[in-house]
Amino acid sequence: QAQLVESGGGLVQAGGSLRLSCAASRRTISDYGMGWFRQAPGKEREFVARITWGGVTSYADSVKGRFTISRDNAKNTVSLQMNSLKPEDTAVYYCAASRLPYASASYDPNDFGSWGQGTQVTVSS
Repeated sequence: QAQLVESGGGLVQAGGSLRLSCAASRRTISDYGMGWFRQAPGKEREFVARITWGGVTSYADSVKGRFTISRDNAKNTVSLQMNSLKPEDTAVYYCAASRLPYASASYDPNDFGSWGQGTQVTVSS
């Protein structure tokens, strides 16, 4: 399994921006779908964005138009650019890699087999 490490979280005012990065090691992730999920206190983990091994992206309705997921296969990294942040975006954000290479795109956390430790994003009003 890939080892994933997120970075870039922090405290930001509403309307601000953050860029999260996910660095992978132990294996290349170029053939795997990658996703970002988040979990707020007292809530279930929810899908935020994904990018397939082929580069196709999709987003949760709540972040569409504000967040952008991208991947750099040469650097074995995935990023999440978050703009126009809202207090409701406050959560721990997790990077994840699909269980299988060339897997169909999925929103289900159970289809992702490698997870990072998470990075806290706090948006103040």
